[in-house]
Amino acid sequence: VQLQASGGGLVHSGDSLRLSCAASGLIFNRYAMGWFRRTARIDREFVAAINWWTGGTTSYADSVKGRATISRDNAKNTLYLQMNRLKPEDTAVYYCAAFDSQGPGYSEDAGEYHYWGHGTLVTVSS
Repeated sequence: VQLQASGGGLVHSGDSLRLSCAASGLIFNRYAMGWFRRTARIDREFVAAINWWTGGTTSYADSVKGRATISRDNAKNTLYLQMNRLKPEDTAVYYCAAFDSQGPGYSEDAGEYHYWGHGTLVTVSS
């Protein structure tokens, strides 16, 4: 299984960014997906999750609610995270992860995720 995150970079406060995660080696539409981030203080902080359907049920951390949109395209085996109005505190390494939910659920618990990709670094300057 490979989860390849991309789209990170150096941006200014208030800018937008879209992260992508290309999945292979798994039946993508059978997995709930999530985005997590690693900051200087928190190893795996929940950011957003989506269940296995394109256009499915989503969940967001309070810190990004209203500024982030998680989505997926099951036809392309790709997960996305659109981040708007970025803040310096959003600076982190962002990881995508796959959770074999065995159903239409999702999880905010990093420990429940089965597969992880390499992260992509997002740096937001003030």
